[in-house]
Amino acid sequence: MSLLSNIDPQKVPQHVAIIMDGNGRWAQNHGRERVFGHLNGVEAVRAALKAATASGVKYLTLYAFSTENWRRPKEEVEALMTLLVHTIMGELEELDKNEVRLHTIGDIENLPAECRAELQKGKERTAHHHRVNLILALSYSSRWEITSAIKKMISHGITAAEVTDETVSKYLNTDAFPDPELLIRTSGEHRISNFLLWQIAYAELYFTETLWPDFREEDFYAALIDYQGRERRFGRTSAQLTDIEEPNMQADIDQKKDESF
Repeated sequence: MSLLSNIDPQKVPQHVAIIMDGNGRWAQNHGRERVFGHLNGVEAVRAALKAATASGVKYLTLYAFSTENWRRPKEEVEALMTLLVHTIMGELEELDKNEVRLHTIGDIENLPAECRAELQKGKERTAHHHRVNLILALSYSSRWEITSAIKKMISHGITAAEVTDETVSKYLNTDAFPDPELLIRTSGEHRISNFLLWQIAYAELYFTETLWPDFREEDFYAALIDYQGRERRFGRTSAQLTDIEEPNMQADIDQKKDESF
């Protein structure tokens, strides 16, 4: 029986973010080049999206390519960019079928022209969908994002007195989305790697030894079950919590996001 049956639909996180790690080690374990791991990681992306749809998760953010990844060997970067284009073109029909809307965050202008064109095509084609929002973090890092936000605030004449948490959030790439409640990292590494540092302030962190190409729906469900077993206090004590406090607190946070989406 699938773990999906053990998930409480009333306590499913609205937004799950994933650091997809372990492609290189998976390939090495199979005696192949790193690119082979990236190719097989595409199936894990499909599985994660399928699991998010089945469990009721509305936003799924995948850390697909960081700003630091540009330092990797040229051959690997070029292969990743080619894979990205082919994957997007090959998945558009499936995204349409499952009512998935495609978004991107990151320094997209730094991507090759062909990649930008295919991403734009995918976003336009799926813009009318609202069942699940698939957010690809490409050429992204949190320090880059926060630095860019500060520069924009300065250029817009925002004064120090006007800067609040809400102001900063408004200038981030993720302004249109609620903050993740759950962050998953595969491959057994226990670090955040410059990913959504502002947005995951109150997220639950889940680390699994599974290498990304081996990640499937049941792994996603296991993370949700672990999440549902945790007590989310948002700075309060256990004694202060009631059954309705957390949903209301999260609703207040998310409402501001949804109003601009």
